[in-house]
Amino acid sequence: MAFSLDCCDRELMRYVATTGGITGGITGEMVQDLLLESLEYRFGQSERGPHPLEWLTDNGSCYIAKETRVFASSLGFVVCTTPVRSPQSSGMAEAFVKTFKRDYVYLNNLPDAATVMARLPEWIGDYNCSHPHKGLKMKSPGEYRAELASNE
Repeated sequence: MAFSLDCCDRELMRYVATTGGITGGITGEMVQDLLLESLEYRFGQSERGPHPLEWLTDNGSCYIAKETRVFASSLGFVVCTTPVRSPQSSGMAEAFVKTFKRDYVYLNNLPDAATVMARLPEWIGDYNCSHPHKGLKMKSPGEYRAELASNE
């Protein structure tokens, strides 16, 4: 699974997932689709972000591929990668993975990958709309974003 998190409200905006395993995992093309879908989700139908947007990734081959970096730049993303073997440098993503496993994956009977794939939309919906976040004063990303909008 690869995903995009909004660093302001911790919303999981978009994700891609596969049951392909090591040899058939996330590809550069899937990451490029994720970039475009995330941009359109947050800013509507657009060919570029309204201003430079930081896209922080690890050093996986699908993220650092030349084609992916060029595509990201064409959309207005500034591609940043974490230092090698430094998971703490992507703390928000690491915290999301830990929370997602603890509060969704480990609490369910998941006999196979197809079951996990089928449950992902429900879990992500709950995470975005109902799951409280310490960093958001115990609000869900949706509640936090609604509060921000009402104060504008």
